[in-house]
Amino acid sequence: MLAAFQLYGLDHLGTLFFLTGVTWLLIRLCRKSPPRPGAKLGISLLAFLCFASYPINQAAVASIGVSRDLGQLLPLHLCDITAFICGFALVTRRPLLCELAYFWGLAGTLQGVLTPDLSHEFPNPAYISFFLQHGAIVITAILLPLGLGWSPRKHAARNTYLWLLAYAAAIYPINLLLHTNFGFVIAKPSGASLLDVLGDWPWYILWTLLIASGIFYLLELPFKLRRHQGGHN
Repeated sequence: MLAAFQLYGLDHLGTLFFLTGVTWLLIRLCRKSPPRPGAKLGISLLAFLCFASYPINQAAVASIGVSRDLGQLLPLHLCDITAFICGFALVTRRPLLCELAYFWGLAGTLQGVLTPDLSHEFPNPAYISFFLQHGAIVITAILLPLGLGWSPRKHAARNTYLWLLAYAAAIYPINLLLHTNFGFVIAKPSGASLLDVLGDWPWYILWTLLIASGIFYLLELPFKLRRHQGGHN
């Protein structure tokens, strides 16, 4: 029998170190001039994992024989949508897609990597598929600016935050209709998470959105400072 998931246990810490190493390696490959041959392969594999994460998740859940409801069958969690966005961002480099990948990936999905909603340790298929998806998103969000030289446009934090509000507003009635909990706007995750310290519903949602606005601002700040310095040179 597989052990229950332990937050910051050996498996979790090992996974975090592995994801950090992969991120560092991809950044190194992409920043070489000219880029190393492995850079294009690594980006292609990363995009593939972003696109394939949903079917991989479905296969993982099916393999462990867990009964599935619409909340597990439909790819409507914020991280499901962000994974698709990250894949298209890597392939097309469209400004809005890259901005959503960066801000949503680091302000949202990173929290899932640090405090995952999991029941079992590695090598449970659900554990593997969870970190494949969430890891691919976070790696993409970091790789875009640090490895691929991408920068967000002016007011990107505000615009992507408005898209986040639009998601929350749209997913809430969908949850009521389908009896699901996409985006955790109906209830908190069953496992330990940062939401546990933010109070009961609906206060944790309001606090989450408020904290997210601050994180979005901080994520944009280095680029604003660089633009400001560039304007004075």
